[in-house]
Amino acid sequence: MDLVIGRVVKTHGIRGEVVVDIRTDDPADRFAVGTRLRGRAARNAGGGETEYEVTAARMHAGRLLLSLADVRGREEADRLRGTLFVIDAADVDSGDDPDEFYDHELEGLPVSTVDGVEVGVVKEVLHLPGGELLSVTTTDGREVLVPFVREIVPTVTREGIEIDPPDGLIEPIED
Repeated sequence: MDLVIGRVVKTHGIRGEVVVDIRTDDPADRFAVGTRLRGRAARNAGGGETEYEVTAARMHAGRLLLSLADVRGREEADRLRGTLFVIDAADVDSGDDPDEFYDHELEGLPVSTVDGVEVGVVKEVLHLPGGELLSVTTTDGREVLVPFVREIVPTVTREGIEIDPPDGLIEPIED
């Protein structure tokens, strides 16, 4: 299984730099000069995987800018838009902190309410500008998006997740 450590958002300038949305706690090591990155092309670009070497990395206005070997100019860089940089999940461990989890550790976990009612299974963790959401496939096959905040998700363990959903989150409110 692969973990996403970054995503190419857009190009920067005319020399072929790309702006990367960081999805790792250790960007200094993961994107260090000389690092070889596995890049998975955006689905609309065929979905193939290519290896890239980081030739320069810098922060600019709160964003990571990367220069990659063999990516020269804006047009070549623009073709990387949407590319996901990935690593093998076996190469990382969330450690002993009970409040730290990688997405792949949550995916597939059973979800129930604090009252013990089975809700479903975590399909994926969505990282959006407003915060994280758990995409849960319910026992009846629906998708429910659960805000991943302590008030709604008070308990997360490696065995399962308990949620305290507000009215209408899991079951629509009847009129």
